[in-house]
Amino acid sequence: MRLIPLLMSLTLLTITVILWPTAEGESGLLAWVNVGLMLILSLLLIQYGIKLVRERREPPPGSRLRAKLVIALVGMLLIPAMVIQMAANQMVERGMDVWFDVRVDTLLDRALNLAQGFYERVEIDMKRSMLNYISDSTLIEAASGNLGYSAVTTYLSGIRGVEGWQKAELFDINELLVGGVQLGELSALQAEPLSESAKLSMRLGRVATELLTRDGGEVAVGYAPIVGPTSVIGLLRVEIRLPAGVIQNARAVESDYRSYRQLEHNRQNIRETFTHVMLFVTLLVVLVAGLVGLLFARRLTAPVGDLADALRRVTEGDLNVVISESSQDELGSLARSFNTMANRLKMNVEAIEQAQQDLTKALDNSRQRQYVLESLLANLHTGVLLVDGGGRVRLLNQAVREILQLPDNWMPSVDILQATQGSLHDIGEFYDELSHQQEDHLQREFDIELSEGRSLHVLARGARLSETGASGFSGYLLVIDDISDLAEAQRNKAWAEVARRLAHEIKNPLTPIKLSAERLQRRFRSQVDDEKVFDVCTQAIIAQVERLQRLIADFSTLARMPQPKIRQTAVASLLREMDELFNSYRRLDVSPCDADWNCCCDPDQVRQVLINLMDNALAATEGMDGKVVRLYARMSEVCIEWHVEDDGEGIEAASASQLFEAYYSTKSNGSGLGLAIAKRIAEDHGGRLNLVSPAKPTHFCLRLPRQVEEMEES
Repeated sequence: MRLIPLLMSLTLLTITVILWPTAEGESGLLAWVNVGLMLILSLLLIQYGIKLVRERREPPPGSRLRAKLVIALVGMLLIPAMVIQMAANQMVERGMDVWFDVRVDTLLDRALNLAQGFYERVEIDMKRSMLNYISDSTLIEAASGNLGYSAVTTYLSGIRGVEGWQKAELFDINELLVGGVQLGELSALQAEPLSESAKLSMRLGRVATELLTRDGGEVAVGYAPIVGPTSVIGLLRVEIRLPAGVIQNARAVESDYRSYRQLEHNRQNIRETFTHVMLFVTLLVVLVAGLVGLLFARRLTAPVGDLADALRRVTEGDLNVVISESSQDELGSLARSFNTMANRLKMNVEAIEQAQQDLTKALDNSRQRQYVLESLLANLHTGVLLVDGGGRVRLLNQAVREILQLPDNWMPSVDILQATQGSLHDIGEFYDELSHQQEDHLQREFDIELSEGRSLHVLARGARLSETGASGFSGYLLVIDDISDLAEAQRNKAWAEVARRLAHEIKNPLTPIKLSAERLQRRFRSQVDDEKVFDVCTQAIIAQVERLQRLIADFSTLARMPQPKIRQTAVASLLREMDELFNSYRRLDVSPCDADWNCCCDPDQVRQVLINLMDNALAATEGMDGKVVRLYARMSEVCIEWHVEDDGEGIEAASASQLFEAYYSTKSNGSGLGLAIAKRIAEDHGGRLNLVSPAKPTHFCLRLPRQVEEMEES
């Protein structure tokens, strides 16, 4: 605690060095102000930290509390301020990154290229159309002076209409107007003089264009020399008025592009200015808050120091201490309460000493009774809970912790009605029913959900205890027995009986039905009108009979599950058999293991479990590209684990809890007995079959003990 100011000052000095303005930077005066504030704050923290270190051996009363208050106030303000500072910087940084994104640059470049491309397109189209009239015979005659003005104007009007020009004019070699037309207006008698571009075009004999700005907008002007038999004899000048909206948009794009590049040039200056402004505000607030916190802490801890000194004297045995009650706030009330407490302590010392003697005698007797009770409860395999009338657990034995899987550090002082989850929630519901009924006894069977998806079937019995004897205790006694194995055995016996009877009733007529359907298919197929319908019907009968036969086989397996024939089995051999059995599936990945891995099990039954898991995994990934089924083994000191994973769609949460129950299946053609039989095999081996993960990937684990002794103990 005393080193915290020094650490904070070191942090501030480090930040100061990092943010020290450079000669190349453009931070300005604000950066130097921030550096000065951070140096002042660092010096204050160093001074305060040195003061706390000097007071380490004999601190004045209240100094530690004052230091904690000051550090807490500054820290509570500094940490959020730093978080806000970093968050604001990140927001500005990301905002500027978004504004100056590469995509924005690309978009502006494309917009500028589009605007420029519009001019280029107009220029290309104009040149292409004008090239068609360089050697036009009519224009050659007109430029040579062989046609009248009316004929030239009529011909130019036709050309203008075909090409879509707004204006077309023909000049002879002496730059005199031979004829001219324009859209919607009369041609001027006196044509505009030829520009330098026009003269150069006529001199070089090449088509040329230029862009001119006039009152009505921008105009694209093209010049095409009229080539006679030996040389250029005239010039054709045409005009196209560009759309006003396109021109405005193009100019706007160019203006925006220049503005964007200017902002991008000032990007670093904007970021630095924002950072220093936020830092200045943060440092100013922290500095003011630290000074206010120090003044407030000194005023608050002065009476607390007096109280601490008085408490020290009371601890040393001086019960005649009195502190000042001048303040009228909570501290004054605390001082008055302390004086009252000291007086009562002084009055009760003698009574306590007398009571201590009486308690010593009673304690000797109660210890003997408690030892007998604790020994009895510790050796019971039945869980015992003692709950008072308010629902608080007053006593429980070790069997309760083991049955309900309570942690070792769990203390029996919780209100059982407040347990909203876990194993105590179900016990709380049982207690609530017992406490609200009129009878003094209650017995119920129910399931308790434990961790890792396991459930426990318990028998709970409760009795109401009336207030008797000198103890004056009244409450409820709850007795809990774990009957999961008994319930599982009864359930398996019932299902086995159902399976035996169903197999007996259904098995006999299935073979005649199947043989009759096959005989009908062979004998009468050629005699029916619609062979396709006949084949579909008879094949459906045969398929459903075969499905019923497989179901009867599963029933028989469940009803007469053989005892496992345990022997030493190589794990690598089982993995190799699975790889060979399913080698036609390219999406299967079987990882080999060490050749010396062995397990005591029935290899046939373990092979049956693995085949069932592999079939389910391959069915879940059927028709999915890139989905893989993985089979691998893991070994520990006490067990061998087989893991089957697939990248299929997974198992829904509603189905995962019922997956290992008999006759429950998520497949339309499944019997629902495969996983139930697999779980039965694992339990007969003293192991477990778990659904580790329902999806991403779907993961099953078969865990079996390595040695026979370990299996029998489990």
